[in-house]
Amino acid sequence: MLILVQVQNQIKMERISYQDIPEGTFPKLMALEDFINNSGLSMKLLELVRVRVSQLNGCAYCVDMHYKLARHFGEEELRLVSLVAWTEAVCFTKEERAILQYTDALTKLGGNEIPQEVFDDLSLYYTKGEIAYLSLAISQINVWTRLMKAFKFKPGVFKVEE
Repeated sequence: MLILVQVQNQIKMERISYQDIPEGTFPKLMALEDFINNSGLSMKLLELVRVRVSQLNGCAYCVDMHYKLARHFGEEELRLVSLVAWTEAVCFTKEERAILQYTDALTKLGGNEIPQEVFDDLSLYYTKGEIAYLSLAISQINVWTRLMKAFKFKPGVFKVEE
């Protein structure tokens, strides 16, 4: 599959250099990323979720990266720019709205429970196993956004590689 990015060659950091990150950190995170990417969920859908989480967490590096990947996997530009206001945008299906609602709820926990109705809406379209993969994907991009913000990764340098 695509998307193995040579992180050390593309990222410029201010706070922590690539060499200062404990050895094995990125390969282990990328192994989990590969596991998620091979879950059977569509890459287009996964990238839509990753862009949304990146927006919610204010990670410019991640928004840039996942916007480019979403476009690579066929996502329309209008839908990507509408994602920030998905609750008002008419370009998302009921299934996508259920996913985005779950994505928002899981990302913005703030000590709160995810409402049962959010899970029930998602269950109309996905099995429990698929929801588990989706939950892992949302959690994983939340980890990435927090690391990128902590290390101050510079946006705009990511390139999709084959």
